Amino acid sequence: MKKKEIMHRVIQLMITLVGVTFLTFCLTYLSPGDPVEMLLEVGDTIVSQETIAETRAQLGLDKPFHVQYIRWITGIAHGDMGLSYSAKMPVADRLWQCLPGTLSLAVSAIIIMLLISVPCGIISAVYRNHKIDYFIRGLSFLGISMPSFWVGLILLYIFGLKLGLFPIAGGVVSLDRIVLPAVTLAIAMSAKYTRQVRTAVLEELGQDYVVGARTRGIPMRKILWHHVLPNACLPLITLLGLSIGWLLGGVAVIEMVFSWPGLGKMAVHAIEMRDYPLVQGFVLWIALLYMGINLLVDISYTYLDPRLKKGGVQ
Repeated sequence: MKKKEIMHRVIQLMITLVGVTFLTFCLTYLSPGDPVEMLLEVGDTIVSQETIAETRAQLGLDKPFHVQYIRWITGIAHGDMGLSYSAKMPVADRLWQCLPGTLSLAVSAIIIMLLISVPCGIISAVYRNHKIDYFIRGLSFLGISMPSFWVGLILLYIFGLKLGLFPIAGGVVSLDRIVLPAVTLAIAMSAKYTRQVRTAVLEELGQDYVVGARTRGIPMRKILWHHVLPNACLPLITLLGLSIGWLLGGVAVIEMVFSWPGLGKMAVHAIEMRDYPLVQGFVLWIALLYMGINLLVDISYTYLDPRLKKGGVQ
């Protein structure tokens, strides 16, 4: 990918980002409920209308829509994403505070997923239509069909409550607490990626260069590692990039089930509290994450596939 093409993609991403910010601000602005009342009314406390009006004026929520939106966009351009109503701290600081939990969970889930799906997908492709292939494919269908939150609850019940191997309550990022949520995410992802790896390897095994290499007496193991796998991994890069974006955006359901302190749990709490600046900042983070990963994936294709570097494939 040339510099001109990269600049063109960056401009497209900036236009898309403006549209995402406008749509996000519109939805939060039109959503029901008053964030000021949610912020001030705690328990049975009755807050006067004068206090509500004064707080709304302090937060700038009494201004027209276009004034609030322009002020928010201007703040973002200067690195200020606003102040979280519920956390009483800058939105950017709150996002950075929850990012380590989500990042550690995402990395752990991806590592476990790769350790399961890549070997299983290769074995299933090499031994196509054998018993081991049917067994792996059956497990993959089972993994896809099971809801992740249900799998998480089952793991909590067996390994947390009955066997006592892992703590049930979360709240902090630690090695013993990350195992169950990471395995829960990896199970569903492994089921999907095993099928993708199997399909990609089967497609490569049917190519002429593989047939030619086998007729020349090259060992199958060498063919797999040096030729088939590098080519089979190319179509999986895009899927892996989307999965990374999905995980780094915070897997709300899993984080709520395991009380994991990540971005997903933070976003759910922000929606419940009508913490609109935090919700807007979270959506902006997701948009930047997905667009950035897609750009990196497109650039990486140029270096991973020599045909693209030479302009042989459009």
